[in-house]
Parts: sequence; structure tokens; C-alpha cells
Amino acid sequence: MARAQFLSRPSLFQRTWLRTQLRDETVGGILLLVMAIAALIWANSRWGDSYVELVARQVGPQSLHLHLSLGTWAADGLLAVFFFIAGLELKHEFVLGTLSKPAQAVVPVAAAIGGMLLPAVIFVVVNATAANGAPGGWGIPMATDIAFALAVLAVVGRRLPLPLRAFLLALAVVDDLGAITVIAIFYSHGFSAGWFVAALALFTIYACAQRARWRTPFLYVPLALLAWYCLFQSGIHATVAGVALGLLTRVKPDPGETSSPAERMTHLIHPISAGLCVPLFAFFASGVDLRSSGLLGALNNPIAIGVLIGLVIGKPLGVFGTAWLTARFTRAQLNPLLAWRDIATVGLLAGIGFTVALLISELAYPGSPVETNSAKVAVLTASVISAALATIAIRARNRHYRLVESIEQAEER
Repeated sequence: MARAQFLSRPSLFQRTWLRTQLRDETVGGILLLVMAIAALIWANSRWGDSYVELVARQVGPQSLHLHLSLGTWAADGLLAVFFFIAGLELKHEFVLGTLSKPAQAVVPVAAAIGGMLLPAVIFVVVNATAANGAPGGWGIPMATDIAFALAVLAVVGRRLPLPLRAFLLALAVVDDLGAITVIAIFYSHGFSAGWFVAALALFTIYACAQRARWRTPFLYVPLALLAWYCLFQSGIHATVAGVALGLLTRVKPDPGETSSPAERMTHLIHPISAGLCVPLFAFFASGVDLRSSGLLGALNNPIAIGVLIGLVIGKPLGVFGTAWLTARFTRAQLNPLLAWRDIATVGLLAGIGFTVALLISELAYPGSPVETNSAKVAVLTASVISAALATIAIRARNRHYRLVESIEQAEER
């Protein structure tokens, strides 16, 4: 029996979808970096106190228990949009994309799981064996930020073959699912069964409306807002609503239909998520005040060390090792135009954990600003280190990537 190939060239439909997704993520990643740098500069300037006051400023209706700080609105509200897009991408990948065929999905799914588990184990070991460790933040180094990673590729890896980009996107999508599952189970507080049942009822109505082929936004927008509100009140982190709604959205177009609801929603909402929601969250989450402790002081504790080792070393080892073992003991065969060192490069890119890692940093240590800041500084530092290492690896392979690009272009003619 012939061995199934993974990282093969995507179909024309999948190539078109991937290029659109990756383009939007790349632009969003650049904006994310700009906003994060702006927040860091402001928080550590002579006007740093005004940044702290801005993040803590509360807005919203008190009667609905939504009188929240701007930082909370960014984490619970804006990131719900981001996770809705993640849910749509996950549904697409499992139904139509890279993960729709078991032979092609087994390696990226296994690599994503390995890339989540090993960093978490490293974090727990570091913090459980340290005198002042705090292992509750084990979920922080699990996350990969696809937008940040693609921003790096926009600068140094424009010729990275599309199969590798698809592999990175598949990793990030499965990673997002794992992260939101961890958030829902381990980082939610004060569970209320009544509100949760109400949220489930609204999700059911949404799914039925999709099956009935209803298209009016006058139904879907109120449903989404109410589902978000019910989940927020239930104690489960409200961003879970975004993923749930994305997974319930239809991705296959009907006969005679030019695009599916998932495609239409992605086209409409993805630019808002990548260009506004995620950069604004980065702005409110990245402004770590280092004026008193300094960078080295913030990194000099087990939380920061666990995050650094988990992202910089654990992520690439988990991704590469699990992918290699899975291919070794199954019939999966690597695309002959690529090499295992290319999988290692993707593993380095996966070590860029930003948006979700910052969110979990806030959820893991509520009411502990020192621990939260240490975790955030480690996330930012690890992301920069991982980006630098990935840049070196990509530069070393650019000549080969140009050759692969020329072969792909010749095949398209």
C-alpha cells in the first residue's frame, strides 16, 4: 500500500482560500506588533500611569453587570470576534481543508497536540520544583499566534512554500481549539448552570437557523450577542461563544450558491478581527510596566522561566518530535520537495505565542499583577526569541524555497 503524503500541494480551491486567510492574518500581525510596541513604550514612559488608568477605566451598563474595564472588554469582547474567526477556520479545515482527510490530518493534528502538551509539562515541572513556583499558569505556553508568525514571514519568509504555510495554519487552528478548551475548563470562574443552559439554547437556535438556510443578520447578530452575554454570565470565558458559533456555521455552499455562510462571514468579519479587534487587545494587554523591576527582574522567577523554556524550546520540540514520530509509525510521507528541517522551522514559528498566551496570563493569575506581568514579559520575550530563531532558519533555506516556488509556479501554468 502506498504511503499517504502530507504537506502535499493544496488544491486550487484550498490555495485560493489559504492565500486570502494568510494575507489578512499578515496585515493583522503587523498591526498587532505596532500596537504592542506602542503599549510597551507608553506603559514605561513618564506617562505610564495614564496607560494603567486607561486600561482600568470602566464603561458599560451597570444594570446588566457589564460595567467593565477597557482591558476586560478587550479580552472578553474583542477576542470573542477573534475566536469566531478561529472557529470558522477550524470548521473549514475539518470539512474542506487540510484536516478533512485523515491521512493528511494525522500529522498536523498530532504535531499541534505535542506542541501544546510539552510546553505545559515543562512549565509545570519548572514551577512545581521551584520554591516560589506557581504552576497554575501551565496553559500560557501552549498557544501559537498565527498573525504574529505570519508577520514574521511577511518580512523574512515571503517564499515559504504554501504547504508549509498551510501546515502552520493547521497547527494554529488546532492550537486555538485546544487553548479555548483549556480556558473553558480550567480558567473559568463561578459557573452558573442556568446561564449556561440559556447559552446552549441560543447555540441550538443558531445551528437550526443555519440548517434552515436563514440569512438575515437581524437574526444572527442578536443571537450572537445574547449567546455571548449568557456565556459571560455563566462564568465560562465569553470568548468560548465565538468558537462555538464559528463551529456551528455552515461551510459547504449549496448548489447554485456562490459562497457559503462561513465564507461570507469570514470575508466580512476577518478584516475587523485582524485589523481592529486583535491589535486593540494587544494594545490593552501588552503594556507591562517595567519601570520598577526592569526586564531582567520580571524574568527572574519560575513563571517567566517556565514560559520562556516552554515556548522557545518546548514548542518546536513538541511540534517536530510529535510530527516525526507520527510519520514514522504511520504511512504518512513528507512531501519530497520539503525536508524535516522545514518542519523544525515551522516549530520555531509556533513558539511565537502572543494573543492567546497574553489572555491566559491574565486569567491564570487574577489579582496578582506581579505574576501576571512576569508571565506577559516572558510571552513577549519568548515570541521575539522564537521569531529571531525562525528568521535564521528561514534565511538558511531561502535558496531552496525559491526553487520550490519556481516549481509550483511552473505547475500552475
